[in-house]
Amino acid sequence: MSQSSVERIIGVLVTDEAFRRRYAEDPRAALQDVARSGIELTLCERHALACIDPAALARFADAIDARLQKADLKRGAS
Repeated sequence: MSQSSVERIIGVLVTDEAFRRRYAEDPRAALQDVARSGIELTLCERHALACIDPAALARFADAIDARLQKADLKRGAS
């Protein structure tokens, strides 16, 4: 198990609005994308991360200073 990879993914979930939205739509697919990008996660880690409540992530993100957030400039653009 790689604790640093898990912490990195949680950090991205909290600070990256676009990734958080993709995660809320399909947690397993979002985490597969992360794995394909080279971040190693065990099956157990992926399952545990996929169980995080998207609403709880959004609340946590709202509590963090906006200067630490990566805004999704494509949100709403079609």
